[in-house]
Amino acid sequence: MQIRRLPQASDYKDAVELQKSLSQRLILKGSPKKADFIAGVDCSSYAYSKLMVSAVTVWSYSQKEIIDSITASHETDFPYIPGLLAFREIPVILKAFQILETIPDVVICDGQGIAHMRGFGIACHLGLYLGLPTLGCGKSRLVGSYEKPDPEKGSVKSLCYKGKEVGKVVRTRNNVKPVFVSPGHLIGMNESVEIVLTSCLKYRLSEPIRAAHKLAGDTIRIMRDDLSKN
Repeated sequence: MQIRRLPQASDYKDAVELQKSLSQRLILKGSPKKADFIAGVDCSSYAYSKLMVSAVTVWSYSQKEIIDSITASHETDFPYIPGLLAFREIPVILKAFQILETIPDVVICDGQGIAHMRGFGIACHLGLYLGLPTLGCGKSRLVGSYEKPDPEKGSVKSLCYKGKEVGKVVRTRNNVKPVFVSPGHLIGMNESVEIVLTSCLKYRLSEPIRAAHKLAGDTIRIMRDDLSKN
């Protein structure tokens, strides 16, 4: 898969300014021409080390199963800073996408899109790199306020920040905690919600995100067990 070139940041100040600048490039409208191949992206860190592991899975809506998956590992020098997650995780995520055989129609990140203090979460950053429709689906809120959606699956409320709608609060199962959905790049708000609901079958999280989260976690555990044997 072709990865586009973007400016880099070396420290906190550069990263903040880069987010502000790159946010102007986002296209927050549109719908994937087809949305059969839906990718899920998740990252895990190994203990308290610099080692990051990313997992990318591709779930087929028509087949209702994972059809491709890949992991990658990478050491990062960028610290964990709320709001700057992309600078820690993007390098290892891109490493995985470079060797992924199936090009997805749309990508769901376990994180935020524009529901971010500078309107540029990890889904936005990844979308610019890949040139694919991307969206964020977070398990928790980063910014904004909202009213609780109704308890039934499919209920949706607006997530607002500084007087602007930046996402949707979506109930993906009856009587379970909602998720926080926002567009990243090349997709609209309502279309992002539709993708999430389409890919949620029995669980709170979408199938590709669940699979990516499990794969990343399993990979970390295998690495830990291998080290403990040596």
